[in-house]
Amino acid sequence: MSLLRVDDIGISFGGLKALDAVSFVVEPGEIFALIGPNGAGKTTLFNIISGVYRASRGKITLGDEDVTQFAPHLLARRGMSRTFQNLQVFFRMTAAENVMVGRHLQEKRNVLAHLFALPSVAAQNRETRAKAEELLALVGLAKDADRTAQGLPYGALKRLEIARALASEPRILLLDEPAAGCNAVETEEIDAVIQKIAKQGVAVVLVEHDMRLVMKISNRIHVLEGGRTLASGTASEVRQNPAVIAAYLGKARGEEAADAQA
Repeated sequence: MSLLRVDDIGISFGGLKALDAVSFVVEPGEIFALIGPNGAGKTTLFNIISGVYRASRGKITLGDEDVTQFAPHLLARRGMSRTFQNLQVFFRMTAAENVMVGRHLQEKRNVLAHLFALPSVAAQNRETRAKAEELLALVGLAKDADRTAQGLPYGALKRLEIARALASEPRILLLDEPAAGCNAVETEEIDAVIQKIAKQGVAVVLVEHDMRLVMKISNRIHVLEGGRTLASGTASEVRQNPAVIAAYLGKARGEEAADAQA
């Protein structure tokens, strides 16, 4: 059974079709990339999948459940998590505290237990801290657990956001331009993190403009243009598709993508 199914999704804004008849499936543990030129509808589609927008038509299925009309918090409870294009970290908190915030869905909340500081509360806090440290280690920030976020370099902050998104123990992780603004070294670090996540069985769906990253790590790629599907397939299939080259990759980006797979 597919983990995520997107069927015939469409949405319009003021009479303008932002997405039209977009369909695809994502399997557990798969790295699935959405690419396309600016304005193709990638982030709009992310917002529909994650419950920020409501589609005008179509259906979103997570596992065996229709979640088309679900709000983000309901999707989170069912195993979906995401990051955004712009950094959204708590800069005055430590790296560990940032990740611990993302753990709240997995914690038991009891007002009286917290009011009277029962031992169960302290035990849960220790468990949450331990999980945060585990996730920081996964993204290469183990030594930075007690550093405030404002003291971390940009690439580390991008990985911190991924760690926090993983704190809710998702089945599927949506990454909106995870390498945006990163240098080559930082991009390689994010590359490694994404592959580690997928190896743990979590499906990763990413929107990304860095073609080297996309072609290197993606199991499958879905190309959008003008809100519609232009192509879909493996990295090799997409890279060689004449329509994709003409509309998006171009000769230079196509050669860059080929170099990434070499």
